[in-house]
Amino acid sequence: MTATGHAVIGVAIAATISNPILAIPIALASHIAADLFPHWDTGTNRKSKSLRRFWTDTIFDVLLAIGLTVFLVRFLFPQTSLIYAFIIVTAASFFDIVTGPYLFFNWNFPPFSWAYKFQKKFDSKLDKPWGIVGQVTVLAIIVVIAWKLY
Repeated sequence: MTATGHAVIGVAIAATISNPILAIPIALASHIAADLFPHWDTGTNRKSKSLRRFWTDTIFDVLLAIGLTVFLVRFLFPQTSLIYAFIIVTAASFFDIVTGPYLFFNWNFPPFSWAYKFQKKFDSKLDKPWGIVGQVTVLAIIVVIAWKLY
């Protein structure tokens, strides 16, 4: 799933679960569950992309994730602390963060290689457009449920 997708899920968790002792492990588990869902992300077809394109797509995705986190907290979940939301979003994105050095800098050694091998076990890719359509649909449903629970 995109960084934006993990961020949306992280915000939904932060908005509905105020206890970080519960929210952080749930956010970590959400990453695995989200990546099991067939999706498109910046790593889809990575081997056929230039490194510059991979970087550009990923930077855009991360900036969108940050912006959407702020937007969701400010306008849909205003009682949620933005700092708390970013902590939970970071937990929901943790496996991608740890895998980043392996993918972007070829750091093929532990813990980065371990994180990459672990993540490959549950990462289910689906190319555009359906990998994006499905992801956006699921995220919209998650936001609506979180908003209703909020």
